[in-house]
Amino acid sequence: MFQVLPPEPPPQAAPEIIIERSAATTEEVRVAAALTDARVDVDSGFKGASIVLYGAVFNPSATPADVVVVVRGPDAPVRLVKKTRNMGVWLNSRPVLFEGAPGFYMTASTRPLSDIADFGQLRRLGVGVDHLRIDAPEEARTVTRYGVRDVVISRLGEDYLDWRRAVIRLKEAAALYDTDPKGVQFVDRGLFRAEVKLPAVAPTGKYYAEVWLFQEGAAVSVSNLTLTVEKVGLERDIYEFAHRRPWSYGVLCVLLAALTGYAASRVFRSR
Repeated sequence: MFQVLPPEPPPQAAPEIIIERSAATTEEVRVAAALTDARVDVDSGFKGASIVLYGAVFNPSATPADVVVVVRGPDAPVRLVKKTRNMGVWLNSRPVLFEGAPGFYMTASTRPLSDIADFGQLRRLGVGVDHLRIDAPEEARTVTRYGVRDVVISRLGEDYLDWRRAVIRLKEAAALYDTDPKGVQFVDRGLFRAEVKLPAVAPTGKYYAEVWLFQEGAAVSVSNLTLTVEKVGLERDIYEFAHRRPWSYGVLCVLLAALTGYAASRVFRSR
């Protein structure tokens, strides 16, 4: 006995696989970046740290792009004096106070900055040591600290650039300011990396990183990151106590020094 079977359904076409792509990767040029560590702990054995900044460039156009990394540490006042010769005797000049100079500053790029953008563009963005923004009061005034009359940089006039170069030179000597024209390297198509080296004397606080993407001398995209450098353990407790209760900290240090001297004298007398 035969049975008539219904006809087989026609074969269905395989569903089309749609690969989702970010609109930003196909419609505009942009850069994305991240840090391997967003926090650095500082203790008594801290000898510096090395952090890798990595990212990707989304560039649908045929125009090549350059990456510039700028890392700026917390601002702090810088007080300078200059040796001057007066009647055959070398004396310190009146102190100069820079308000808000970065405690740490580094730039890394795929090429020298002068090959990436012109002077005006770099100056407007504050990219590079030569274009570093050092905060100064707008008004011309003087302040007195610890009994010494300081001169703020707004009163330096033509000597401002010389004093500013001195700040940068001293910071570079302490490995706190650095410029690496080949510090950003492309490890694959669109993927790059850069190394942020913090010396042992790096200040604590918030660090801000800017990753700029340049095309044909113009900044087309930027990615902003933050890094925290913070004391931990006993060092943190002592640091906070010294800043919150400076008078108590000073008295305690004097008492501790006196007790240490007394104990040392007793030991040497017994011998």
